[in-house]
Order: sequence, then C-alpha cells, then structure tokens
Amino acid sequence: MAHGNPAAVVQDDREKSRKLGSLGALWPFMRPYRGLMVAAILALILTATVSLTLPLAVRRVVDNFGTQDGALLDRYFMAALGIAALLALGTAARYALVTRLGERVVADIRKAVFDRVIGLSPAFYEKVMTGEVLSRITTDTTLILSVVGSSVSIALRNVLLFVGGLTLMLFTSAKLTGMVLLIVPVVIVPILTLGRRLRKLSRENQDWIAVSSGNAAEALSAVQTVQSYTHETISREAFAEVTEKSFDAARRRVKTRALMTAIVIFLVFTGIVGVLWAGAVDVRAGQMSAGALVQFVIYSVMVAGAVAALSEIFGELQRAAGATERLVELLQAEDTVTDPAQPLPVPSTVRGEIIFDKVDFTYPARPGVKALDGIDLHIQPGETVALVGPSGAGKTTIVQLIQRFYDPDAGKVLLDGVPVDRMSRNRFRQHIALVPQDPVIFAASARDNIRFGRPEASDAEVEAAARAAAAHDFLSALPEGYDTYLGERGVMLSGGQKQRVAIARAILRDAPVLLLDEATSALDAESERAVQQAVDTLAEGRTTIIVAHRLATVKKADRIVVMEHGRIVAQGGHDALVAEDGLYARLARLQFTDGLAAE
Repeated sequence: MAHGNPAAVVQDDREKSRKLGSLGALWPFMRPYRGLMVAAILALILTATVSLTLPLAVRRVVDNFGTQDGALLDRYFMAALGIAALLALGTAARYALVTRLGERVVADIRKAVFDRVIGLSPAFYEKVMTGEVLSRITTDTTLILSVVGSSVSIALRNVLLFVGGLTLMLFTSAKLTGMVLLIVPVVIVPILTLGRRLRKLSRENQDWIAVSSGNAAEALSAVQTVQSYTHETISREAFAEVTEKSFDAARRRVKTRALMTAIVIFLVFTGIVGVLWAGAVDVRAGQMSAGALVQFVIYSVMVAGAVAALSEIFGELQRAAGATERLVELLQAEDTVTDPAQPLPVPSTVRGEIIFDKVDFTYPARPGVKALDGIDLHIQPGETVALVGPSGAGKTTIVQLIQRFYDPDAGKVLLDGVPVDRMSRNRFRQHIALVPQDPVIFAASARDNIRFGRPEASDAEVEAAARAAAAHDFLSALPEGYDTYLGERGVMLSGGQKQRVAIARAILRDAPVLLLDEATSALDAESERAVQQAVDTLAEGRTTIIVAHRLATVKKADRIVVMEHGRIVAQGGHDALVAEDGLYARLARLQFTDGLAAE
C-alpha cells in the first residue's frame, strides 16, 4: 500500500511553484469561449455599477427625508426599487453565464487530461499511481470548477466594488477617505504573510488527498486478495493514516485561513468605526450632511466587504493554482515512448515478420537488472514461435517490446523490416492482437467486451469468435446471454471464462500478428483443448508468439525459443530440445511423464 510522506510519494519531480500565475494555464481552455466570457464580464460590470449607484439613491432619500414633497420621496424610493430589480437581473445573468463557463471549461480539462494519460506508456505508470491520476481528474478539476465558475467572478466583482467604492468615497469625503487608506497597509501585511503559509498547506492537503485516493484504488481493485489474506484491518489503518494526515493538513489550512480572515475583518471594521466617529463629529459640526455620511458609510462597508471577500477568495485561488499545477503536470508529462514527428507508413499488407536485432532492455523501475540481454530473434511471417523459460526470463518483455510499450536501451525491434519506433503506435498496433496473462474484462456486456477487439464487428462475427474460443455455451447461458452486464473486472465470470472472452476478443480482431501471453493458463483441460484447437486454426497464416509455462501448449509450435536471465539459451523443436538435455529438457521432465517427454 502506498502511504507516507507526500513529498516523497507524490511530488518527487514536481514543479515547486505555487504562484497564482499557475492559473494562466487555464487560459487555453477558456479561449474558445471568449464570447461567453465577455457576456459574463459585462453582466459583472453592470451589477457592480448598479451596486455603486445604490448609495447615491440612499443619500438622496436621507437628505430629503424631512421634505414636505411626498412625490419627490416616492420617486427616490421607486428609483431604489428599479436599481434593486436591475441588480437582481444582472446578478442572475452573471451567475448563469459564469457557471456555464466553469462547467464547460472543466469538462474540456477533464477530457484533455484523460486524452493525455490514456496514451501514456506503462513506464509512466511505474512512477505514478492510477488512483492519484483519478484524484487529479476529479478532485483537482472540482477545485478549478469552483474558481472558474464562481471565485474569479466574485473576485473581479469585489475588485470593481473596491476601486469604485474607494473612488466614490474620495468624492464624498477626502478627509475620511484618507483616514481609511491609512488602514490598508495594516490589512495587507497579514494577507501576504499568512497567504504564503496558506499556499503551502493547500498544496500539502491536495497531495495527501491524492495519496489516499491511490491507496483506496489499489486496495479496492484487489479487494478479493485483501479479504482472502484478512488484510482488511491493515488496509483500513493504512487508509485511515493518510486520510488523517490529509485532514490534519486541511485543519491547519482552515485554521490559518480563519485566522487571516479574522485579523483582516477586525482591522477593517476597527478602522471603519474610527472613521465613522470622525464623520459623526463632522456632521455635528455641520461640515457634511447626514446623507453624505450614510453614503460614505455604505461605500466603506462595500470596500471593507470587498477586502474581506478578496482575502477569502485569495485562499481559494491558491488552492486552485495548486490544482492547476498538478493537472498541467499530467498534460505536460514526459513520456519515454512517443511517436516520431514524421512516422514511416505501416506496410499496406502486414506480413508479420518480427526481428529483434541485438536488443538490450532494462525496466525503468529496475535499473540494475537487465530484462533482455543481447536478444537476436528473427520470426518469419506466419511462423508460430513459443517463448518458454522460468519466471523473469524476459518472455513477457518480448511481447511488450513488440507492441512498443517500451523502447529498448540498445538494438532495434522491426515489423516487416520497419523499426517500430519509426511508425505511429496506433497504426501498427492495429495489426496486433493480444491475449494477456491477466485477462481484462470491462464493466460492459459480454458482446461489447468481445467487440472491443473490433468495434465495427457484427453480432454474428462476435458470436463466431466466441464459439472459436469455446465461450459461446457459457455466454449463452447467462441471464441475458451476450447482452449480460459482466460487472467491474468481470466479477460475474470465473478465471477461465474471463480468459476465453479475452481469446474471443483477439480472434475477432483478426490481426496478422497474434500474441498469447499465458493465454490458456486459467483454463481447465477440456476448455484448454477446445481453445488450443481454435488457436491452432487462428494461427494459420499468422505470426503467432506464445508465452507459456505449460509446455504441453507449445509442443506443436514451429519453433520453441528457450530463455533464461534475459537471454536466448536454445531454439528448436520440442524433440530436439529435449534431446539436448538442457534447460528445456529439465522443464519438460518437471511437467511431463517419462513417456510424454520421450514423444
């Protein structure tokens, strides 16, 4: 389970900048919706302007409260109601436009991030947990939604209220405004000081949330193993530990933000009380009217409220800046496996010739251990080659390099004479069908799972592939037949049934290169015999590479390649390899009776 210091676990190579400038990375996502932004800004300016006009009407009412002209008072009150109606309409329009903009931008960000991470090579996921990636796509984008769909709008509105209110305060009473401005430096100091700490705590909080998401995803994806080994208590404790650390960071963040808000509001309103005191003295002395003082008070409250709101929004913007950084990291993540700028075309008719030319390879996560060491292998079109050897010999690595999940450290891998690293991965992979050791079943119907190999295939073709994989009978017996929902990771199926669905998927793909990585490992003897017959038929005219521990499944291969410690130690047919009395003969003696070994 992954837990510990997030600085070590989550952000080994992360950019340390936590400036609000990080929010600028959102602009490419907002640019297409400039019309919506302009409309929202106009609505925002309207509401701010109307809000700043309201105190002027109040001043008129107060100064004329004692007048004998009732019609004049009525007009002032009606004007105030009109201003209120305009304010309500403008606010509603601003909310609708800004919220729509936020939802649209966040949806685009989620799609962009998923588009990026779904194409990253397995090397990327050796360093970053899937749960953390999901946390960024969900939790971090939710933070950005709150900013784009609310906080930025509120911040801009309060900036307008602050500037406009301060300007009108100056026109109302320069003396009282001067006193107010003396308070500003006192307010800004705690904002800057505590804001810096708030940024750090916000990032730490989000990092711990990502760690806990990764922890939970890992445990839940292997829930049967967790329960089988009665590991629930330890898993709960591990998750509780990182969740509590996330809460602790959040608690410190909330405490810091609350302290900053309290200090700012106290200082602001203390200053206002002092200014009002001075204003009351001026009214008693006849130096300003009661209406002017009320107007100044309202503007002062507006300005103070704007400052207080901005101090709170500042914290939200800091959190969103951290979230934006993390999403940008995914969008700009460097991948060790990339398509060339000008890829070579895939041969119009792929024959399936595969060549490994002096290939060395080391997994990034195990830099000190060579997975492949000087591999020279030439597989002819249509040839069936079996890779055998003990665990860790490099068999599955051969399969991964053929698909270019990784690039070799030295040497080349070629398909039909063209290096795979010179072609578009999506193009040449279309000519490869894979049955992995651990079959992947998606949370969809059985039909859709098989059709995953060729989305345009007809129902008849799907069922034909299932029959060839000895899957038709058990799929037909499901409650809704081929349309039965198989559940997450295929929980409704047994291990052997999952394997047969995966084989049907590969059969349906009808690719010239077939990769079978322990494809029959989970099958019973009867099903294995049926699937083996289907594979034998499917392999005709196709290049087939079979990775197997069970030698009974590879005896009919055109060639058996024996691997050990990342090297090829022998090649040949079953009988010839047994006669050599080397590694293959030792493996055969372990699996066959003496009579079978002599065949």
